[in-house]
Formats: sequence, structure tokens, C-alpha cells
Amino acid sequence: RSFFRYLRHRGDISIDLAACVPAIANWQFSTLPKFLQPHQVQQVLSQCNRQTAQGRRDYAILLLLARLGLRACEIVSLTLDDVHWQAGEIAIHGKGNRSALLPLPPDVGQAIADYLKKDRPICSTRHVFIRMRAPRRGFANSEAISTIVARTFKRAGIDSPHTGAHLFRHTLATQMLRQGAALADIALLLRHRSLNTTTIYAKVDLMALRTLAQPWLGGAQ
Repeated sequence: RSFFRYLRHRGDISIDLAACVPAIANWQFSTLPKFLQPHQVQQVLSQCNRQTAQGRRDYAILLLLARLGLRACEIVSLTLDDVHWQAGEIAIHGKGNRSALLPLPPDVGQAIADYLKKDRPICSTRHVFIRMRAPRRGFANSEAISTIVARTFKRAGIDSPHTGAHLFRHTLATQMLRQGAALADIALLLRHRSLNTTTIYAKVDLMALRTLAQPWLGGAQ
């Protein structure tokens, strides 16, 4: 398009041909979601040194990502009032100012409790997770969570082009699907507003998809 506009500007052509150039197709859900294998998730979690304050904090954060599929922004906004210990629930404040109650898995609750009792400094903020360095306050944005994930990936020796926090969300959905969970259940846990958002994970069940594939003419039998 730029080339045609240049030619018209020079006077080499008199018709605006830029409008004739079609846009590049960007098909929705055209790629497979990226995810980790179960042993890789455990490999990442094992890199947290739970004998240190930072290790216990990072372990609790990574468990929230791996077990509940939280978004990085949801972990950043998590407050002490959001953890309902007696009910065994955790309140999540997600995109679009929407809130949801999720069950608090025992290992996640124990990791958060360990961090709160042993390591969380006394400070004025109600955020659960606090910076290790002064000023002692909650994380500024989601980038801090992604940095923790990328750093742990590097220590675990996992070579992946995708090292953001969202990778755990894709991984949880993929594991649930392979274990027989319905797409509606996955959508409920991940708090998708539309089930169409969840259908992308159906493509990772390649064995089930093979039963639906039609034979290719002239291909291998």
C-alpha cells in the first residue's frame, strides 16, 4: 500500500491502487495455545528455595498461577481480605471489574500462610505479596509477576519462547481437558466471559481430534 501511495504521489499512476491491496488474513484461534508439560510445572516449582523469604513468596505466587490459573494482574491486586481461610475460598478480582470466588487448594493455602506468617513485612498496604526491597509495598504492575516467572524458568533450564505468567493459565486448561474436564468447567475456573474463548483449548486434544479428521485425498492411508 505504501508503495502504491508513493507512486501516486510521484505521479507515476493516477488511480489509488492502495485500496486494492487485500489485508493479511488473521484467522481467530488459528494457532495452538502454548503450554507446559506436567513435569515441567513441577520442575519450575522446585526451583523456589523455600528456606528463604523470597523463595517462599515466589512459591506461593507460582502455585496460584499453576493451580488456579490466575492472571498476573489478579495476583498483584490480591489483598489480605480476599483470602477466606475458614471457608477455604479466595476472592479474585479480574478483568472488567468482575469478581469471583474460587476454592483455595490446600497446598496453595499452606504456601500463602507460610509466607504471611514468616516473611511478609509489617506495612500499611493490604496487598498479600510485597516487594523484597524498600519501599515495602505491593507490586506496581503485572510485569513483576512475569519477571518472577521468567527468572524461575531460567533457573529450571526450560527453554521456551513463552515465559510469561499466562503460560501457566494455558497449561492448567490443557491439563484439565486431558483429564476429562468439560469446556464449561474450564471456562468457569478461568472465568471466561464467553465459552468461545475456551474453545481454543479443544485443539490441544489431538488424539480426540484425529477421530474427527477426514481422510486426505491422495494422502497416506
